[in-house]
This record gives sequence, structure tokens and C-alpha cells, in this order.
Amino acid sequence: RFCLPLVLASFPTMATGEEIPPALQDSWGDFWLFRFFVNAAGYASIVVPGYLLIQYFKRRNYLETGRGICFPVIKSCVFGSEVKSVHQEDGSLPPRAEPTESSTARQVFKLLFCAAGLQVSYLTWGVLQERVMTRTYGATETDPGEKFKDSQFLVFMNRILAFTVAGLYCALTKQPRHGAPMYKYSFASLSNILSSWCQYEALKYISFPTQVLAKASKVIPVMMMGKLVSRKSYEYWEYLTAALISVGVSMFLLSSAPNRHVSTVTTFSGVVLLAGYIIFDSFTSNWQDALFTYKMSPVQMMFGVNVFSCLFTVGSLLEQGALLESLRFMARHSEFTAHAVLLSVCSACGQLFIFYTINQFGAAVFTIIMTLRQAFAILLSCLIYGHTVTVVGGLGVAVVFMALFLRVYARSRMKKRSKKLPPGETPVQKV
Repeated sequence: RFCLPLVLASFPTMATGEEIPPALQDSWGDFWLFRFFVNAAGYASIVVPGYLLIQYFKRRNYLETGRGICFPVIKSCVFGSEVKSVHQEDGSLPPRAEPTESSTARQVFKLLFCAAGLQVSYLTWGVLQERVMTRTYGATETDPGEKFKDSQFLVFMNRILAFTVAGLYCALTKQPRHGAPMYKYSFASLSNILSSWCQYEALKYISFPTQVLAKASKVIPVMMMGKLVSRKSYEYWEYLTAALISVGVSMFLLSSAPNRHVSTVTTFSGVVLLAGYIIFDSFTSNWQDALFTYKMSPVQMMFGVNVFSCLFTVGSLLEQGALLESLRFMARHSEFTAHAVLLSVCSACGQLFIFYTINQFGAAVFTIIMTLRQAFAILLSCLIYGHTVTVVGGLGVAVVFMALFLRVYARSRMKKRSKKLPPGETPVQKV
């Protein structure tokens, strides 16, 4: 039992002469690697019994022999009710409805509404995320205050509100008949909550601008995961822009500011957590892409994934006794309560704006809006929290966003070209 602290203590930092802030070393139970394994054990206590039940029902051929009051529930969770449908062109979203008789002014208003909604939702979400994870609450002249340390509780807060919003939306609007086995959502849910946990936890070790650029570079692992999971192939320009993104991110990460604050030092732990976020998030998007071969709407996908996310996170929090501790923290600090609730509202509203924007204007316009949002997020974080960016780092940021816009332009050209292909030919799939 004395080996774990020694192993964790040996983790080096990337910045010479710097150490992890003392606040992060209060107890080994708060260290990210220990928390990761504890959380994973909590998820396993739900996943393993669920897996055994699914295998039991399949071996018994329950779909043919089962009956009784539980039959519809078990059938929906384990077997589903429909066969797969033909995969749609985008793979992740139904084709957007083209406006037939809509004035230019109305389309401009819709575009401005979508852009404003996405920018406000995710810029506010980013600022609050950094505030919650890097600053203290209840600080006075005599008391330094305390930090909120349980990233999993924030993931739970986000997912419970997203689950509620998606459920109400599905109940109030007409949706396609659902046919996917419910248990298949659990794979995307598990990787989604792990990626979100890594994202929150990484802010204890790296600056927010570094995290934003790391998100931009997830194009590379998404392509790799696409080859492994979906057997996709890619064009030369996709590899070129991925290489440019890698160069830009490397320039930013390797640049150094002489007066950099300890809290913005990019440590080895932060890099590992970012890598975890990118890997888990890449798996999530590719698994969801595969799930869309069933007839479902994006909001149904949002609902299904968040059902399991709530189940996993609340189960793990209860097993650890962390749920009550987090609620007591909320009771002690009303400011944190407001931040956590607003964080969840922004996350849920942002997801709805994503679906609406892609449905109305397509993926290319959405990508441009979100790319601009990333640039604004870096600028806003530097202004509010005082992060410094060197000239080399600024050039790296410019290279990254130039590559992202190049991807949008090349993809739109390829989509126009694919419409002119003969009926028997299909274009190369994209990320």
C-alpha cells in the first residue's frame, strides 16, 4: 500500500524546475490517477453485472421464449425492436431540411441565432469550467478558501440536466420509432463520461488555452480511430491538415513564457489527461456514428447516452460516498451551486444548438462557428485569467486554426464533387 504514493510521486513535469502545486498534493486520494481507477471500479460494478445479464438472456434465446411483464423492457434493452437501416450520407445526422420558401432575411436571422446560441453557450461553459476547477470558493482575508475537487460530480450534473432536456424534447416532439438495443448506448456513454472527467481534471494541471488547442488536434486520433472502428479511408488533404494541426499544437506547447504562473505549467499529468480525453472522445464519436445505422434522431441519441451516463456516475458517486460530500460543498458555497447549475444549463443548451444548426445549415457552417468559438475561448481565457501566450505560441495557434478552416473548405469542395459522381460510385468518408 506504500508503493502507490511512491509511483505517483515519481511522475515528472514537463517544465523544468516546476512542481505540481501543493494544493494538488493535499492527499493521495485526490490525485487523478487514483481517482481514475476508483471511478473505473465504480463503473465496472455496474458494467460487469449488466454484461452477464445480457449474455444470459442471449444464451437463453429470450427473444423467442420470454414472456411476462418484463419482456418488453428486456427486449428493448437487450435486443431492440428493428433491424438496421441504410446508413445515411453524413453517418451521424439525418439530412438537413432545405428551406423551400424562406426569405434571405429570415435565413440570416436563423444563422445569427444559431451562431449566438453556440457562442454564448460554449464560451460561458468554458469560462465557468476554468473557474470551477482552478479557483477557490469561500476565500476571505483569514481563510484561503477551498477548491472543488470531484470532477465526476460535475460530469453527473451535466448529464442529469442533458438527460432531462432530451427526455422532454423527445416527449413533446415526434421522433422516429426507436429500434437500437439500449445497452449499446452504454459504450458511448462510458467513453463520454471518461473523456469529460479527463477534460475537467486536466485543468488542474494545464491552462485552458492549452486544452482548447488539444481539442482542436483531436482530428488526428479521430482519423486513427475511424480506421480501426469503422474502416474508413481518408483523402490526402485530411492527412495534410492533420499534420499542420500537429505542428501548430507543438509550437504552442513547446513555447515558453518567462513569467508563466505555476497554475499554467503544462505538466506530464496534464498531457496524459488530455491524451485520455482525446482517445475517449474519439471512440465516442465513432461509436455514435455506428449507432446511427439504426433509425434514430440526434436527440434520441442524446437521451440514450445520457441515461447510462447518469446511471454510471450516480452509482460510482454513491459507492464512494462522494455524492453527499459534493452536496455539502454546494450547501457551504452558494456561488459554486450557481456555477455548477449554469455549467450544466450551458452544456445541455449547447447540444440542442448543435443539432439545430447542423439541421438548418449543414456541418460546414457548424464547424466554422465552432472553430471561431475555440479562438474566442482562448482570447477570453487569456483576458479573464491572465494566461500569457508567446509569439511562437501565437503562431502555433494561427497554424492550427488555418488548418481547421482549410479542412472546412476542402470538405465542402469534396461534397460538391461527390454530388456529380455517377450513381455507382461513392465518395471517400470524412471526419
